[in-house]
Amino acid sequence: MTRTISAPITTGSASPATRPATRALLAGGIVAGPLFLGASLIQALTREGFDFTRNAFSQLSLGDLGWIQVTVFLLTGLLAIAGAMGMRRTLRDAPGGVWAPRLVGLFGASFLLAGVFTADPGDGFPAGTPEGATGSVSAHGAVHLGGATVGFLALCAAFFVLARHFAARGQRGWAIASRLVPVGVLAGSAASSASVLAFTLGAALGLLGLTAVTARLATTAPAAQH
Repeated sequence: MTRTISAPITTGSASPATRPATRALLAGGIVAGPLFLGASLIQALTREGFDFTRNAFSQLSLGDLGWIQVTVFLLTGLLAIAGAMGMRRTLRDAPGGVWAPRLVGLFGASFLLAGVFTADPGDGFPAGTPEGATGSVSAHGAVHLGGATVGFLALCAAFFVLARHFAARGQRGWAIASRLVPVGVLAGSAASSASVLAFTLGAALGLLGLTAVTARLATTAPAAQH
């Protein structure tokens, strides 16, 4: 007589956000904002002619050292898209799980576009450029501006979608913050015609907000589906 020993059957699975691949993707979304802001700030402080009150970080893509900022744009875009993929896995079957990743992915794609289509020179940058705005916007400058507009609008929409997610999970503070961040981003954009610095601060708020919510999702993933 023989006895058969059956291996134990497991019915559960690890939470999506605990899987190494998902955590790596989410890490991309966490790093994207600080990378862009840190690299841009260093360049802005060291490159001749750059003035925070007159020039946007996008203009750092111009001049002999412009390739550095182009690279920063492309890396930031790829990392944000990776973060969006991580969100999709983490928020599967959860409120906001469909549109939040898509909108963040669109935001990341706008950075790739910004890396390919550079901003126009103006307001004394790069060094040697006449003071004041240029008379007309070039084709690549128009694509850059249009892509940035769509990208940050998508990011703002993503925050509102994530606010619904956090509210459904009872995370009231995060839900409120996710509604306030896009207000700050939009306010900075609205004031950009009067102050470039206002736009820079609004964009920085959006990028750091993305870092914060992605980190939060990485540590509070919904329970795994069985």
